[in-house]
Amino acid sequence: MNLGRIREYDVLVLTSLIWFLGKFVRYAFPPLFEPLQAGYGVSNAAVGAAFSGFMAVYALLQFPSGAIADRVGAVRVIAAGAIVAGVGSLSLIFDTPFAVLAGAMLVIGAGTGAHKTVAIRLLSRVYPVRTGRALGAHDTVGALGGVAAPAAVTLFVAAPPALAALLTRLPGADWRGLFVVTGVVALALAVIFSLRVPGRLPADADRGPEREGPEPSARDYLALFEDRRLAAFVLVTIAFSFAYNGAVAFLPLYLSQAAGLSTATANLLYSALFAVTFVQLVSGDLSDRLGRFPVMVATLALAAAALVGVVALARGETGAGAGPIVLGALVVAFGLGSHGFRPVRGVYLIEALPERLAGGGLGVVRTLLMGAGALAPATVGAIADASGFRSAFGLLAGALALAAVVAAGLWATE
Repeated sequence: MNLGRIREYDVLVLTSLIWFLGKFVRYAFPPLFEPLQAGYGVSNAAVGAAFSGFMAVYALLQFPSGAIADRVGAVRVIAAGAIVAGVGSLSLIFDTPFAVLAGAMLVIGAGTGAHKTVAIRLLSRVYPVRTGRALGAHDTVGALGGVAAPAAVTLFVAAPPALAALLTRLPGADWRGLFVVTGVVALALAVIFSLRVPGRLPADADRGPEREGPEPSARDYLALFEDRRLAAFVLVTIAFSFAYNGAVAFLPLYLSQAAGLSTATANLLYSALFAVTFVQLVSGDLSDRLGRFPVMVATLALAAAALVGVVALARGETGAGAGPIVLGALVVAFGLGSHGFRPVRGVYLIEALPERLAGGGLGVVRTLLMGAGALAPATVGAIADASGFRSAFGLLAGALALAAVVAAGLWATE
C-alpha cells in the first residue's frame, strides 16, 4: 500500500483512536463496581445510579454536539470532547468521597458524549462511498476499548510488583492510576487530532455544505418523527440501547452473582463480549451489499436469543444451570449480534435523515437512544437489589426481543 493510500485513512484512524479511548474509560467502570462497593460501602443501586449519571450526560451531549459541529466544525468538537474527558479522568487521581467520584464520572460522560454523533457525520462525508465499512471500522476500534478495559482494571487492581511500587505513590486506591494514564493519552490524542486532521479533509467535510434558508428550529427536528417508519426505527434503537447498556453495565456482577462464576471468569467473559467487535467490519460491509434491514434483523434476533439464554441458564439459588463454556458462548453470541447491529443503525439513520437536518437530527435520535441507555444501569441496579439479577436481566431480554420484532416488521413492510 502506497503512502497516499495510507494517508487517505488518517481521519478514520485518529477518529477511531479517540473513540477507543472513550469506550475504554466507559467500560473500565463496570469491572470496578465490586471494588467500589467494597471501598465506599455502597449498594448496587448506588453504583448503577452513578453509571446512569455518566450515561445521561453522555446522552444529553448528542444533540448539541451534532448541531454545534455543523456550525463550528467537527474537528473542534471532537478535540474539545477528548480534552474534557481527559481532564475528568485525571481528576480521579485524588482520593475523594463517592459523591465526588460520581461527579468526575459526569465530566467524563460529557467529554465522551461529544464524539459519536459528530464522528458519524464526519466519516460519512469523508468516505461517502464506503460509509458502512468506515463506520464498521470506527465502531470496531471503539469496542476494542471494552476488550482492553477489564484486563487493564485487573492489571491495576492486582498490579505486579514493579507497577505496584509506582501506584503506591498515588493517593487512594491503585485503580486510580488507570485513569491517570487514560487522561494523559486523551489530551495527547486531542492535540494530534487538531493538528493532523484538518489538512486531510475534503472540502466541506468539516462543517458540511452551506445551508439554504434559515437555521433549523426545534420544530423542524420534532417534525422528523411524524414519519412513522422513522419513529418506529427510533423505537428499535431505544429498546436496543436500553437492553445493551443495562447488560454491559452489570454483566460482570451478573455472571458472578446470578450465574455462579468466579470474578476472574466473569471478567474474562466480559472481555469476550467486546472481543468479537470485529463483526462490525463484516456487518457494515454486508449492509452496503445486501441492504440495511436484513442485517439489522439478523443481528438483533441473535442478540435477543443469546440474552434470553443467559437469563434462562443462570444457576440461580439452586446451583443448577449452565457452566462457563455455555455461558461464554451465549455472551459471545450476544456480542456478535449487538456489535453487528450498531454500525448499520448509524448508516441507516444518516440515509433516512434530510441533509440539512442530519447533524442535529442524528443528535436528537442519539439523545433518545442513549437517554434510554442511561436509565438502564440504575434500573438494573434497583431491580437487582429488590428481586435479584435474573429479574433485571429478564427485563433487558424482553426489550431486546421487542427491538428485533419491530425491526422485522419494518423490513417486511419496506
